[in-house]
Parts: sequence; structure tokens; C-alpha cells
Amino acid sequence: MSLTLYYHPLASFCHKVLIALYESGTAFDKRIINLGDDADRAELESIWPLCKFPVLRDHAQVRDVPETSIIIEYLDRHYPGPTLMIPADWDDALDVRLWDRFFDNYVQGPVQTIVSAHLTGLSCDQTKERTKLKTAYKMIEKRMATRSWLCGETFSLADCAAAPALFYACTLLPFPEEYHHLQSYFERLVTRPSVQQVLEEAKPYFNMYPFAQEIPERFL
Repeated sequence: MSLTLYYHPLASFCHKVLIALYESGTAFDKRIINLGDDADRAELESIWPLCKFPVLRDHAQVRDVPETSIIIEYLDRHYPGPTLMIPADWDDALDVRLWDRFFDNYVQGPVQTIVSAHLTGLSCDQTKERTKLKTAYKMIEKRMATRSWLCGETFSLADCAAAPALFYACTLLPFPEEYHHLQSYFERLVTRPSVQQVLEEAKPYFNMYPFAQEIPERFL
């Protein structure tokens, strides 16, 4: 097989790329990396010295592709599926990239700060991070009042970023009851086959997540 994904089934950023791969139907091999294992860490570091996953290795092109958004754009270019994750229209593509960055930076970002602080014992201003999430939730609620997916009627890179970000964010800060559009969007995400497959594969590892007790029962 020409593609290998170096990843971990629990990692939210890995979920983002897995969703895109399952959406496209692209065949690939999986290489689970345990960062706590010296050999695994050394293997990943030899591919991407920053030692962060996921990384996609394209054996046919003899190329390693890091960073989630770049991986998905690479797949769109070299291994396109039925629906492109980045629209061909420039303005539409810009909108998708904006909301991809929004979820990575302003939803995933606060989540990772809180989780990392819990794991390392380092302090962080959790009130500040949760306030960021509240602001993000408010923006998403407004955005989703008039659309099915983040950037129109087509599932895109932005939705790939949204699914894992919201899944883990709601374990730290539940969605406000009055945010019906956000809640409906989340339901569309978690019932999409590609997302369901990713969550099913992550299920055996959820006990490793420090806030596992906050994961809704239906996902366990």
C-alpha cells in the first residue's frame, strides 16, 4: 500500500485526518505510535523531528507529509475522493481554511491546554481557557443557524476539524442547552459514518483520556 499514517487512535488531531481518509475511501496502512515507547518515539522522530503526529508517508512519492491540514490538502491533490475537502472555488476554499484554523486554534487549543496541564501537573488558567471555549461555542451557534455543514451544504476540511474538537471540548465544557444549532450540528457530525468509525476505533483507548468520565455513555 502506498500510504502509511503514523498516528494514535485517541489523538484528536489524528481523528481529523482519519475522518478525511474515510470520507475519501483512500486505502492506507496504519502505524500506531506510542509516544511513551522509546522505539516508537524514535521512529516518529526520524520521520518528523518535531515528533508530533499524525504524519502521512507516501511511499509512491517518497514523501512524508506532516500537519493535519496539509495532509488533508495533500490527499485532495494526490488521492482525491468523491468530494474534495477543499473546494475548487478560491473564495469557498478560503472560508473552509478559516474555519479549519478556527477549530484547531480556538476549540482544540483550549482543550489541549487544559488536558496538558492536567497530565503534566503544570498550572494553567482554566477559567481563561473555558472562556475561550464559550466564545467559540457562541460563534458556532450563530454560524450553524443557516447551514448544515460549516461551509455550505458539503462536508469539508472544516468539518473534519470540527468533529474531534467538539467531541473533546464538550467533555470539558458542555454545550449550553439553548445552543440548539450547535447541538444539532454536533449530532450530524457524530452520526456521519466516517466520524462514527473514528470514534469506534478510539473507544478501546478512551480510558487513557484524563476526563474519560465525562465522555457521554453512548460513545463508550
